[in-house]
Amino acid sequence: MSERSEEIARSLAELKVRVAGAAVDSNRSPADIQLIVVTKTYPVSDLKILRNLGVSEFGENRESEGRLKSADSALNDDPKPRWHFQGRIQSNKIKSIASWASVIHSLDESRHIPLIEKAVPEGKILEIFIQVNLEKSVVGAHSPNRGGVMAHEIYDLGESVSISTHMRLMGLMAVAPLGEEPDLAFQRLSRIHSDFKGKFPASPYLSAGMSGDFEAAIHHGATHIRVGSSILDSRAAQR
Repeated sequence: MSERSEEIARSLAELKVRVAGAAVDSNRSPADIQLIVVTKTYPVSDLKILRNLGVSEFGENRESEGRLKSADSALNDDPKPRWHFQGRIQSNKIKSIASWASVIHSLDESRHIPLIEKAVPEGKILEIFIQVNLEKSVVGAHSPNRGGVMAHEIYDLGESVSISTHMRLMGLMAVAPLGEEPDLAFQRLSRIHSDFKGKFPASPYLSAGMSGDFEAAIHHGATHIRVGSSILDSRAAQR
């Protein structure tokens, strides 16, 4: 095993121990937490290592990068990996995203729904999370690169996705605002999510938590966590 393989294996094992600990502390089963390894900017060689370690759920923020990696034959041994798109959606990229992604975590515009519906290949069901912007309710918080809708807007989007024949409404996604304690942000998200599940009981999932805050997210009900640097480190991107 190469030095890089050992490094990733060690980090992945440590991460899984932390996930299990956070789940047990929250009176939840570790099996209820879906780990998505965020591989943006990392080379295919790292993804091959992850595949050999049993990882099959990968997250990408850029359409072009996700498209190229998902098409790489070195990664497509059975069971084939599932690709999660979690970046900002651009109208002109939707057809491509729908072709390779299994899950979109970042729906936040109603105008994208019919475009996605049209773009999903025949026979495929694309799983959809609606992104909530928790930052909009925090005074002084500002991060223009983060999307999401206000909490009261999630219901109209949910209705539109739930009647689709090519999409499955999974639940909500959110990112903790910069400058706010993640525990407080995810506590607020938990209340929003609880109300949403009351309206859409078939969509109970919550995508929240990254390398710096996934334990707090799990404590407040996250079912899907998106972790990259804790496993792959923050070294300079390689192409």
